[in-house]
Amino acid sequence: MEMKLTMKVTCWLGVLAVTLVALPGVARAQEARAPDLVKEALSGFPAQTIRLEFSSPGKLRRLPNYASLHQRYVGPRLRKLVELLGQLGVREDDISDLVLGWQPASSEMGLYGFATGHFNAKDITRNAEQRSITPTPIAGMQAYCLEAGVAANCVVVLENSVGAFGPLTVLTSMLETRQGQLPSLSSDNRFPALVEGVNKDAPIWGVAVGAAVGDWFKGWMPNQGNIKLDWNQVFGNVNSLTYSVAAANDVTLSLKMECASSEAAASLRQVLEGLKLIQQLAWDNQNPGKPNPYKDMSVGQDNNQVSLKLTTGYAELELASGALGS
Repeated sequence: MEMKLTMKVTCWLGVLAVTLVALPGVARAQEARAPDLVKEALSGFPAQTIRLEFSSPGKLRRLPNYASLHQRYVGPRLRKLVELLGQLGVREDDISDLVLGWQPASSEMGLYGFATGHFNAKDITRNAEQRSITPTPIAGMQAYCLEAGVAANCVVVLENSVGAFGPLTVLTSMLETRQGQLPSLSSDNRFPALVEGVNKDAPIWGVAVGAAVGDWFKGWMPNQGNIKLDWNQVFGNVNSLTYSVAAANDVTLSLKMECASSEAAASLRQVLEGLKLIQQLAWDNQNPGKPNPYKDMSVGQDNNQVSLKLTTGYAELELASGALGS
């Protein structure tokens, strides 16, 4: 069985952690702003948002071996954001916290969000002028875009140390939502409740509903060798997902899914248990003699809720990255 991408679960942890570590920053005073940034997202994200994710790079930057993981795993879409910010004079080290949002798009989930850090409007305006980046007026504010067109990634400074970013059309909706012209994510009662119940002490946590649940799983387990799965069908009866990533001596992914019924939960648990066995065998075949992170992976069910927990060491993350790149 060809298992070229077998360690996607563990890989996802590396991808997510170092993608966000790529934007390191902060201090206790800035970390205190995290709840405010989440409130900003709930009141500023459009109602069409189906996934929200918070990260605390101030905690993530203390990950062992983060530099090498960052080099290998910075996500392409956030890499574009870093490139844009760099042209505006904002370094990676200037960014502290992030809240990302997703909504359905024609080809892939559209990404946007809010960020806090060390930057201000005057410096960004000056750097944009030096690089001949012409501002685009939207919703009474100035956006800076690397490319032309409505799909271009753009940045707006809302106030010193607080900014918003995303495709021009979505960013416009965010600003109009923030100004009360459009319904916000907080108008969807599911999201405030899900955010309230998630483990917000973790450096990374998120919530997802509807199609975003299957999309999230495709991100960390997109291929199982010769097994082909329709992730949207597998998670078709899942109403919501909450997840958190804790990083200390090792990395632990914890998630919970609320299903439409206990029968749907039982069916989903069977699928996840099967994937666990496949991943265990594939890992042993590719990494003989190495600790198998899937051995202690747990999948549980409580009525209509399915839970999953996976703990892995950083050495296994490095092995997983090798499988990804081969």
